[in-house]
Amino acid sequence: MAERPEEYFWPAPDERRLLGTRISRLDGPVKVTGRAVYTYDVRLPDLLYARILHCPHAHARVTRLDVTKAKEMPGVEAVRVVSGEGSEIQWAGTEVAIVAATSEGAAGDALAAIEIDYEVLSHFVDDEDRVNAPGAREGDAAAEGDPDGAMAGAAVRHTGYYGIPRIAHNCLEPHGNVVRWDSDREVTAWASSQAISAQPNQFAQPLGLETSDVRVICEYIGGGFGSKFSVDRWGVECAELAREAGKPVKLMLERQWELTIAGDRPSAYAEVELGADATGRLVAWRSESWGSGGLGGSGSPPLPYVFAVPNRRHHHTSVPTHTAGARAWRAPNHPQACFITLSALDDLAAKAGHDPLVFLRHNLGFTGRLESIYREELSVADELFRWSDNWKPRPAAEQVGRWDDGPVLRGMGLAVHTWGGRGHRSNCELTVFPDGGVEVKMASQDLGTGTRTAIAIVAAETLGLPLAAIKVKIGDTRFPSSGGSGGSTTIGGVSGSTRRAAQNAVAELVARVAPELEAEPGDLEVREGAFGVKGDASRQLPWKKVAALVGPSSLTVRGENPGPGDLNDSGVGGVQMAEVAVDVETGIVRVERMLAVQDTGLIVDLKTAESQVYGGLIMGITYALCEEKVVDPATGRLLNVDFESYKLAGYADVGELSVHMMTGPGFDDRPVIGLGEPPVISPGAAISNAVANALGVRVPYLPLTPERVLDALARHGDDSWRTA
Repeated sequence: MAERPEEYFWPAPDERRLLGTRISRLDGPVKVTGRAVYTYDVRLPDLLYARILHCPHAHARVTRLDVTKAKEMPGVEAVRVVSGEGSEIQWAGTEVAIVAATSEGAAGDALAAIEIDYEVLSHFVDDEDRVNAPGAREGDAAAEGDPDGAMAGAAVRHTGYYGIPRIAHNCLEPHGNVVRWDSDREVTAWASSQAISAQPNQFAQPLGLETSDVRVICEYIGGGFGSKFSVDRWGVECAELAREAGKPVKLMLERQWELTIAGDRPSAYAEVELGADATGRLVAWRSESWGSGGLGGSGSPPLPYVFAVPNRRHHHTSVPTHTAGARAWRAPNHPQACFITLSALDDLAAKAGHDPLVFLRHNLGFTGRLESIYREELSVADELFRWSDNWKPRPAAEQVGRWDDGPVLRGMGLAVHTWGGRGHRSNCELTVFPDGGVEVKMASQDLGTGTRTAIAIVAAETLGLPLAAIKVKIGDTRFPSSGGSGGSTTIGGVSGSTRRAAQNAVAELVARVAPELEAEPGDLEVREGAFGVKGDASRQLPWKKVAALVGPSSLTVRGENPGPGDLNDSGVGGVQMAEVAVDVETGIVRVERMLAVQDTGLIVDLKTAESQVYGGLIMGITYALCEEKVVDPATGRLLNVDFESYKLAGYADVGELSVHMMTGPGFDDRPVIGLGEPPVISPGAAISNAVANALGVRVPYLPLTPERVLDALARHGDDSWRTA
């Protein structure tokens, strides 16, 4: 066996054939033709359908539960009690019992036959009211420098109140599983999961199995956004139902419960005071924040965001509420921190009479190693968006709510953001067959971001092959394990392990090719479709003959991430600008155009990278204008439980979107960095700042609904409305 390469590296920019080009997703045809099989689509012989009896109360105790009649209903084959008599329910939607039957209708009839009584207990669901929140947990205050002294000496100061609510993940395919017992100790689960390699152990422990007894499959997934890392209680109960019935069971959450209990992005509210000197340089920051992601409360958003103000103090209070718990939502804590910080900075700049672009540039020294990235991105954004040519100051105080040229006012706003994105642990198995075929396997999953395509690009680039020569197999735990798709870690993880595996294959093949070309292994190079001697175009072996040298079986190698060589990096910066039109008669906000300028290191597939950013912009516009979970304070139940009442932006709401990926020296000479999270961070702040620029008054809450816009105009200059 040949030794591994001395160095693992990405090819230089002038040596890349496929990396960084625009390549369509390999799974595009099967998706658009409906041939892709999602968990929701899995059909098995004798399949049973499960439905859940959910508790309607936010806080209650089960005093009586009788499932006898349910078990006797036609078609019912298994009933499981999840929260029995005496159980304390902590949020509306908690699973009480689950029924598996031969049809969804039969399962629904059985649920209706279950007899249950509750003792309703007091509940608390108002996450903004930290003063009256039972069990509110005070966090430690983080401080640096002398914020009080610096604030007292600031030439200009601003105090603001900002709020961003809880929102749902809104996966088009809800959470759920299809589970089949293959023997008394072997289970196969088709899971809508963004972490299939982690799920065998999550199933095995509560089921009394070994991890090796569980196989998890996820060929395609209809969205996750951070909410689908766990098998959840309903996944385990689905497996128990299948064991009890002796037949496979399908359990997928219904939409109203998907919205209610499948996870929230936590809320965040903050009172902020900040100050600058006469030149506009930040000198002080003080903030008090609080929020909730359910019974567990919430973690502290990183305030101030991006800008390490020299004299700063921040304190956070976690507010528990009787609602289902938070789950990671695309860039956890960053959209909240970005909205609060960049809104406050924009308000301070307006108070000082500064263009916010000039103001941010003046303070980029507080952004550390990202300073040079932000400076270049802001210059690019300024030119592409024509900010300096078109920006106008906010209307003067006496002009707020008034107009001369019609009721539609326009404004511009901007924001900056950052994220980590270093690749996760990943193992790749690459096989070269004697006929020249190449197969890559790993137990990763494709959230729809183009993971399959990226793996194929890296393998094809390294082996000198066309993309069509690579067969990628993922989505099955029978393949080598790979990390979950979260934290923007997937692209770095899978590309790193694939590159190392492919370079290992090259080393093995070179050792076989060298004698054929009467050369030393170190004198050979990979060419497009061939291996050859460096500097001698006439001495080469085409790929088919190279592959034939592996012998009658095949050559299989592995690659890991992390590993030797500089293949991953972390820490990106991005800039976004927005222009909005606000009708001050109706309060309706329309996004006219948005620009995203984004750094992400070496780009594997430019087309899917740009697609990620477009998706982030659209998702950001949605949470800026529409999204909010509305909980009834009297009952503790979620009121907007479907896509009719839980508003999402439509095609006509997103405006003109532009994306510019930063490449060239200082950018794509960095290794691969993840991109899923960064572009969704800034839209809330950029759009809110644009609305403030148009109106001359801050709408302090997201989403920017017509009612809130009109309220902000009516209350301009009156702070008595603050309730916190």
